[in-house]
Amino acid sequence: MDHNSTKLSLRTIEANDYVQLAELMDLVFPDVGGAWPRTTIMDLITQFPDGQICIVDGNKIVAAALTIKVSYNRYSLPHTYYDIVNQNDVIQNNPSGDAMYGLDVFVHPDYRGLRLGRRLYDARKELCRNHNFKAILAGGRIPNYHKHAAELSVPEYIDQVKRRQLHDPILSFQLANDFDVKRLMRNYLPEDDASKGYATLLEWDNFFYEEDINSVHDIEKTLVRIGVIQWQMRTMNDLDDLMDQAEYFVTSLSNYKADFALFPEFFNAPLMGLQQDQNSVEAIRFLASFSEAIKNRFSQMAVTYNINIIAGSVPVIEGDKLYNVSYLLHRDGQINEQQKIHITPHEEKDWVIDGGKSVKVFDTDAGKVGILICYDSEFPELGRMLAEQGVQIIFVPFWTDTKNGYQRVRICSQARAIENECYVAIGGSVGNLPRVDNVDIQYAQSAVFSPSDIYFPHDATLTEASANTEMIIFADVDLTKLKLLNTEGSVTNLKHRRPDIYGTFIK
Repeated sequence: MDHNSTKLSLRTIEANDYVQLAELMDLVFPDVGGAWPRTTIMDLITQFPDGQICIVDGNKIVAAALTIKVSYNRYSLPHTYYDIVNQNDVIQNNPSGDAMYGLDVFVHPDYRGLRLGRRLYDARKELCRNHNFKAILAGGRIPNYHKHAAELSVPEYIDQVKRRQLHDPILSFQLANDFDVKRLMRNYLPEDDASKGYATLLEWDNFFYEEDINSVHDIEKTLVRIGVIQWQMRTMNDLDDLMDQAEYFVTSLSNYKADFALFPEFFNAPLMGLQQDQNSVEAIRFLASFSEAIKNRFSQMAVTYNINIIAGSVPVIEGDKLYNVSYLLHRDGQINEQQKIHITPHEEKDWVIDGGKSVKVFDTDAGKVGILICYDSEFPELGRMLAEQGVQIIFVPFWTDTKNGYQRVRICSQARAIENECYVAIGGSVGNLPRVDNVDIQYAQSAVFSPSDIYFPHDATLTEASANTEMIIFADVDLTKLKLLNTEGSVTNLKHRRPDIYGTFIK
């Protein structure tokens, strides 16, 4: 065949295609009975027309894929071929099924090598997403197994096919199309001598699947707007002065329909200047005396302006210990907190701050979020702990005095976004506080980072502020792209973790 003259197109199968379809099935499946009866094909076209797909070269059918709807809970368990197509060739299609079941994919021998099978599988996946099916299931024969049955068990054979030490025309193809082997099924098709009656249960998960939604409030938000405040340190007269400035930024972000507002670490440091002649320990504990009021006023703002606020961080006294705490104020009034885990030498020596004990992922109305306060972003274990809890956005409120300190936070935050397949927003402060001991200068260039793959900006940076200038920045992040990256990215960092070597971080 002259491939240069080939003109291929993909369409659904129609009733008058049966003769061509039967000829192709007879050609491809002589070992398992060839073509299905006309009534069987007509049932497929009638019951699930979108699931019957073919590729034509002009008017000639050269490849096809046949599919039915099934219950995921039933067919993700062991079953046989005759549970799908009974002894009378009647298709067991479930009109209310929540999953697709791949029956056959077949390509004319003269057209092999053109990746038509992959084209059909891509069309199936798109159909699965568009119809909100949970998964694509398939019983996959292993027709080359009979050649190795004397020396290999079925699990050993499957393992060698996975490792590409052996080739199986069906299993190798399924694995190359992102299907996973979920279980081995005995006596799937007893008369299939080539497979010794065995089959693999294969599954491709639709990560965009949504359970039945009963209320508009149950709809998962996928497009999220992040707002970051690059905060100017300035002399404040009192707490009201500080919170008025904060409310100005919250109002601005709310007007732009932001879902989140991120403030920097210790953004409230100017209040230390209200008390003179204190040593550093006395000054930070004086600052902690404002923290409860700051939390409550931010919570009121979150509800009033309909925006989730990450209130940078503030010092909080618990018992006889002092912690560096970031509050997450939800727009529904809920309040969460995250303590800083890793305390810098400066915080430990000058302010006697203790480190927290755990990191948590918080469910919000705009995704699953985590908070790593400044220095915490430089420890990859914490980001991985959040990833194991399903984090989608990590917020990093920071405070750095020099550019090299800032670069540590920036570069490590970008690494957290890449290795954990999530978005990371960093927000810092600029300016100076000459009257406040240990808080004299700041350097920042706030930004929002993405993973690094074809779905995202070429430099994995969604937006960034001008360095050392008070301003707000915005980034719109698409949470569905994270799901796509997790399954179909150029590399899939989370999927390729090796817990057999280094274990997991969340027990």
